[in-house]
Amino acid sequence: MNILECRNLTKSYKKHKPVLQNLNITIPAGRIVGLLGPNGCGKSTLIKLVSGLLQPDSGEILVAGEPVGEKSKALVSYLPERTYFNSRMKVSALVKLFEDFYEDFDPLRANKLLEDLGINPNANLKTLSKGTKEKVQLILVMSRNAKLYLLDEPIAGVDPAAREYILSTIVSNYNPDAAIVITTHLITDVEQVLDDFIFLSFGGNVLKVGNAEETRNETGKSLDELFREVFRC
Repeated sequence: MNILECRNLTKSYKKHKPVLQNLNITIPAGRIVGLLGPNGCGKSTLIKLVSGLLQPDSGEILVAGEPVGEKSKALVSYLPERTYFNSRMKVSALVKLFEDFYEDFDPLRANKLLEDLGINPNANLKTLSKGTKEKVQLILVMSRNAKLYLLDEPIAGVDPAAREYILSTIVSNYNPDAAIVITTHLITDVEQVLDDFIFLSFGGNVLKVGNAEETRNETGKSLDELFREVFRC
């Protein structure tokens, strides 16, 4: 089953050139996909379109066969690049909020992950470091049993020591009938967990799509090395 299908997707902001133009992407179930490209190429725009936060100028988006709307939004677990929680809330209150709001949220999983990372559930969010806030947000997102996980720069603000644990958490805490899309500029850290990759260029054009392991074997290069070669200034 295809979890995400984007067909001839186009999006512009006001009178500027299209951020995405006639974009076509298909992502099947059971895959972790890296959406990779330089800043300004439309990665976050695509994520917001799929999550229903933006509307395309033209084209079609299907999530597990559902067009973007009430049904598709219930299937998507979205991690934005920036923390959006009320800083006055306790971590435990956020867990309860997600439990009340999302039918597919697993509070036992969330509390176990908080314990593993040594995060005090009674702490106010405002007392936590930026990296710890991002960990809390990722834990909440990954504790849903969603069909599609959209992770926008999930480890950008996290210290290197915690990245490996967080990436293993991403891999081990999602439904294998689902799919994960990760945008990141830390390709070296993330590529170990990627099944597939998509290189986006400016204007939202797909430059290259492939299986991560097969591409490494064929080219003798890591995805990070290939990325630097493709997008060399």
